[in-house]
Amino acid sequence: MKNNKFINKIVCADTLDLLPQIEENSIDVVLTDPPYFLDKLDNNWDYEEVSNQNNQYTIKSLPAGMKFDREQGKRFYAWYLDISKEIFRILKPGGFFFSFSSPRLYHRMASAIDDAGFEIRDTFMWLYTQNQAKAMGVDHFIKKMNIDEKAKEKIKEKLNGWKTPQIKSCFEPIAMAQKPTDQTYLNNMLKHEVGMFNTNVKIGDNMYPANVFTIDSINELIDRAFLLPKPTKKEKGEYNDHKTVKPIAICEYLINLSAFSKNAVVLDPFVGSGTTAVAAKKLGKKYIGIDANEKYVKISERRLKELDEKPNLFKTGKAERKNLQIELQVI
Repeated sequence: MKNNKFINKIVCADTLDLLPQIEENSIDVVLTDPPYFLDKLDNNWDYEEVSNQNNQYTIKSLPAGMKFDREQGKRFYAWYLDISKEIFRILKPGGFFFSFSSPRLYHRMASAIDDAGFEIRDTFMWLYTQNQAKAMGVDHFIKKMNIDEKAKEKIKEKLNGWKTPQIKSCFEPIAMAQKPTDQTYLNNMLKHEVGMFNTNVKIGDNMYPANVFTIDSINELIDRAFLLPKPTKKEKGEYNDHKTVKPIAICEYLINLSAFSKNAVVLDPFVGSGTTAVAAKKLGKKYIGIDANEKYVKISERRLKELDEKPNLFKTGKAERKNLQIELQVI
């Protein structure tokens, strides 16, 4: 099997260079968080540039992801179509493809996945309450206007509270796509051991799996229906400076829903700091991780090594489980 050299490894490579080396119809689940193609966050993004905090609050140097450009979506679609075609080739019939995105460019990502041959079965929504508001006021521009100070103050007063059309983003969409099955779902499961969902997986207070989830306790009703275990303090790692580390509980939830076989292979072509691989390993599945950034590859490998050394490192402790039960009690 051509994949043996990649199984249970994190490979430092460009995804489009490595995916063609993976055997067709050999992967059960692809779960990934690709570059979102917002300003500076595309397939050529530079770690140092995106992480640089200098001048982050001046108009001429916006934080990564804040600049609006209609071409972003077009570039994202073209690039992700190539990615999706390769993922379609290597997934088993009935295999699942979960892909995170920003709300603004989700339509481009989903269209690329759809046009590669996948069936878009649903969309998951990761709901959260805390995020940075990205809208900007215009006082800076008003100050530069060639008018007297009194007129400037009148304009400021008139536009008080009015900012650029960017509201606080409090959810991430995740495309749930599936490669068409080989005949019926039953036939596909018996032949390829993938293609259906495990509804024994529960969410919230022992509830049926839903396409909405949160790791933040919000209120009694939402917690009861959609709450997943909160991330432990140790699971990220103090050395892990990746900007968008995903909670292990979310990756576990999606893998548990979709990966049937004990030998299932879970692939993350943009593995970042390794959360998908860690979740797959915790669940006893095989994994393949790919990332072009050597720094992130080393972080991923370190997290996986820690899991070998301390198998309970990322498990929810008694205190966390007790708090979760208290939060979910119906008053």
